[in-house]
Amino acid sequence: MPDDPAARSELHRSVYNEHAQAFDAHRGKTLFERAWLDRFLSSLTDQAEILDMGCGSAEPIAAYLIERGHRVTGVDFAPAMLDLARNRFPDYAWIEADMTALSLKQNFDGIIAWNSFFHLTMAQQSAMFPIFAHHLKPGGALMFSSGPSAGESVPGTVNGQTVLHSSHSPAGYTELMESNGLELRQFKAEDTECRGHTVWIARKATQA
Repeated sequence: MPDDPAARSELHRSVYNEHAQAFDAHRGKTLFERAWLDRFLSSLTDQAEILDMGCGSAEPIAAYLIERGHRVTGVDFAPAMLDLARNRFPDYAWIEADMTALSLKQNFDGIIAWNSFFHLTMAQQSAMFPIFAHHLKPGGALMFSSGPSAGESVPGTVNGQTVLHSSHSPAGYTELMESNGLELRQFKAEDTECRGHTVWIARKATQA
């Protein structure tokens, strides 16, 4: 697995692009994430504008948000994944972009980065928090999943192809949020009721 961030990003993009159909077919649709999605949505208004970073094929997470009446904008770097999302929900915006360089002319009520943000290097993850904050409205909510501790975790696979996961420590993420005007609201490491996912919810400070 390449250490260079650009090479690593290209490798991951190629894997998800080449294996989009297989990934989508095997991606669990039982929505084991529902409890955390509902916690995230509980702080948002009806018909909220939500940015899904690493939206993939839009199933099942974006689909659930849309079903609940929210306006979703999806961002992903794999065009084959976005094709699946567009076919399912043609009336929504699905943007091909690298989240690490994202600069949209829109602010959102909520941002979600579920099982996507952790593919970035630790340095790239640090640089994401200003991007999260920039795209959130005051009072907006951020939810993301991470590893439970600092370092590079055991590589995962997508249809037999290796992908890498990285993580800061819980203290590191907390510091990154605080330094970018994001207040931690909920956190659970290796949640046994969410298939061992480590999940964070934060809120952007409101304007004085």
